[in-house]
Amino acid sequence: MSFEVLTMGRIGVDLYPTEVGVHLEDVATFSKTLGGSPTNVAVAAARHGRRTAVITRTGEDPFGTYLRQALRSFDVDDRFVSDVPGLCTPVTFCEIFPPDDFPLYFYRFPTAPDLQIRVDDLDLEAIAAADIFWVTVTGLCQEPSRSATMAALAARGDHGLTVLDLDYRPMFWESAEAAHPHVRSALGHVDVAVGNREECEVAVGERDPDRAAAALLAVGVDLAVVKQGPAGVLGVRGDESVVVPPVPVEVVNGLGAGDAFGGALCHGLLADWDLGRILRFANAAGAFVAGQFACADAMPTTRDLEELMQGVAG
Repeated sequence: MSFEVLTMGRIGVDLYPTEVGVHLEDVATFSKTLGGSPTNVAVAAARHGRRTAVITRTGEDPFGTYLRQALRSFDVDDRFVSDVPGLCTPVTFCEIFPPDDFPLYFYRFPTAPDLQIRVDDLDLEAIAAADIFWVTVTGLCQEPSRSATMAALAARGDHGLTVLDLDYRPMFWESAEAAHPHVRSALGHVDVAVGNREECEVAVGERDPDRAAAALLAVGVDLAVVKQGPAGVLGVRGDESVVVPPVPVEVVNGLGAGDAFGGALCHGLLADWDLGRILRFANAAGAFVAGQFACADAMPTTRDLEELMQGVAG
């Protein structure tokens, strides 16, 4: 069986406070959900009817069991998920201060199971056969995950599309300067790069959206997607350049919006839509999740987004 969307990297248990606008030390109760950016992208793509799977590792503990159960409940294949004896499944806490302050606290140090993916663990045939293969910069931050990620990228060949989520998280790196050469090396193997202005600066040294997109194309990327916050999203492919404005939404929880964007982007790319339609659809997905409290559980279906875009157009 080949997959339409195969992702690789971070997974964990997200613990969201049930109280909005309360600092973590004062929160009494939390809700538990599946988390991890590439894992959420697989969930988001599955909501659009795509055959998805994720390559990752968990602890050999009840939280690891929960994550595999959650993946199956979201119709994400878990055959490439394995346990790492001796390590705990990571948990991530957040605080919720709408509309734009959502601090994250990662409990995954000094290492996490998903950073223990090894080259020998990979099914390179399945990776090569996937229509879209999605990896993130976090997978490059530490060995053996770094070597495994690069081996997976090298195995892709000419089939399908390979996407690098620029997803730079400062807490996982010594510095942006330390991350740059590894991100730059990975860019030479991918067709699509997705990131915000800060992440583009880490990747190619350019923060201005147009210059960042041009720099990404110059290193061999076919499609550069630069998120500009309130200014919308810029997509550049060859001589085509499209800017799509954001979808208005009352933000409840901004976490997960980028992952919803990613899953919708994969769906649009697989459907071979024009660039403007792809970005409008992905933008709507991000807005939809930003307007919900949950993350993985809130990933929209295609119908949800069609209704949302129709409402905006109307």
